[in-house]
Amino acid sequence: MTRDTPEDADSDPPTPRPDGGSDTAGGADDVALDPWGSSTVSDYRNLFEEFGIEAFDEVLGEVPEPHYLMRRGVIFGHRDYRPVARALREGEDAAVLSGFMPTGDPHIGHKLVFDEIIWHQERGADAYGLIADLEAHSARGLSWAEIDEHARDYLLSLLALGFDPEEGELYRQSTNREVQDLAFELGSNARFAEFEGIYGFDGETSVSHMQSVVTQMADILYPQLEEPKPTVIPVGPDQDPHMRLARDVAARMRYFKVTEAFASFEADAAERDLLAAAHAALEDDLDTVRCADAADWLDAEMAPDAARDAAVEKLRAAGKEPLRPRVRFLDRNATDEAFDALVEAIPGEKRRYDEHVDAFDMDREAAEDLAREVEVDHGGYGFLPPSSIYHRFMTGLTGGKMSSSVPASHISLLDDPEDGYDKVQSATTGGRETAEKQRELGGKADECPVYELYAYLLAGDDDEFATEVYEECVGGERLCGGCKEQAAELMRDFLAEHQEKREEMEAVLDDLDIDLDSDRRGVPGDGH
Repeated sequence: MTRDTPEDADSDPPTPRPDGGSDTAGGADDVALDPWGSSTVSDYRNLFEEFGIEAFDEVLGEVPEPHYLMRRGVIFGHRDYRPVARALREGEDAAVLSGFMPTGDPHIGHKLVFDEIIWHQERGADAYGLIADLEAHSARGLSWAEIDEHARDYLLSLLALGFDPEEGELYRQSTNREVQDLAFELGSNARFAEFEGIYGFDGETSVSHMQSVVTQMADILYPQLEEPKPTVIPVGPDQDPHMRLARDVAARMRYFKVTEAFASFEADAAERDLLAAAHAALEDDLDTVRCADAADWLDAEMAPDAARDAAVEKLRAAGKEPLRPRVRFLDRNATDEAFDALVEAIPGEKRRYDEHVDAFDMDREAAEDLAREVEVDHGGYGFLPPSSIYHRFMTGLTGGKMSSSVPASHISLLDDPEDGYDKVQSATTGGRETAEKQRELGGKADECPVYELYAYLLAGDDDEFATEVYEECVGGERLCGGCKEQAAELMRDFLAEHQEKREEMEAVLDDLDIDLDSDRRGVPGDGH
């Protein structure tokens, strides 16, 4: 969750490509999602299939006034973003949170996340920005003095770019007692075996490093402490392991699990699909569809496989029991009082069992709302699964990965504007060997870190300008010298303006209730 690294142009309106349309990040390794590693993602498309990340294009039309990072495909994927988009459209409660591990100066790669937080805040979401100092100390071995120095720089840049501290919240993990208390509660539903499988932790991993993971789960769910609400975490794809674990842990904290069902027995998702198909096929021909009828239909109509055979076996065992659609409330962690209250609150026909209750006159969405309402009324959290959006990594100015540890590869938001100008002028490009070949064949904007600067930052909200740069490059009209000169001047102007705003925010930051002078003591060490 913390960041410490960084379609076709003729459509109407223009949709400039983030990197010329390539789905790869320059110099990247094979797909590897490691929150503390150095791997980048070589093929973003693999994430859709391998990890269940959905393409952001599929939800873009549901987003009100989408940010240019969304429109240009820089934000390329999401996990369950639709509830957030719906809340923004309809003016309902929503939240956005992301964190920053203060391991070095904030750079233009971090600006992607800053912008995503601010955009959501401007559209009404409760906004949270946090300094992941416990993680920086335990996983990266930074001293508290180093953390204090960098934390101030991150927060100043976030404020300078437009974060409203009166409408949002900034905090440090180490001083937020609510986060630490929540982490303790969440830890009761996290297991070391998961940490082994997800993060590769072993007997050499420090307890503090493991604790920092649970603290990140608490950060992700912190916006829902007062009330459940759709919450999005903007991150790079390397942070997806945190999101998967947070969604799992949030579900385990719930009092009730709501599923669809058709009979008294339990069925998994694949089996329920078969039961639904059988019921739909038979309900018009039979006054009462019974389990045995559904078993006969599945035997006759569906090819044998594990799901079908299991469903038929369960249906045969249920015999003459009616097969009827219903929603089921399963007791996960509910108190007796909460379970009784749920049963009482269910409208219409219902049937109570030892560990669940079936409702016959409710749809799934209404059942989810009721379960959450009863849970919150009886002292539970009622967490909604946290959502996430994923942005591409920026390519380093020297090619390969943009890295805080390689100064020439990135532009710090603290760089002198003239140094920023010089770094852009020295950057690798996607140009041809000679100007003549460039005019004949066109430039390779797909592979150009300088074009990325336009698409990710320098073109701002002006899609037409970003598209123009791309088309002139690949069409051979734009040569690298002039392109870099223009980009370098824009970068110099951006840095000068940004740093002027940072100075204005010094007094604002000093007035906030956030302690940037830690009196903690510790021994730096490798948390891995």
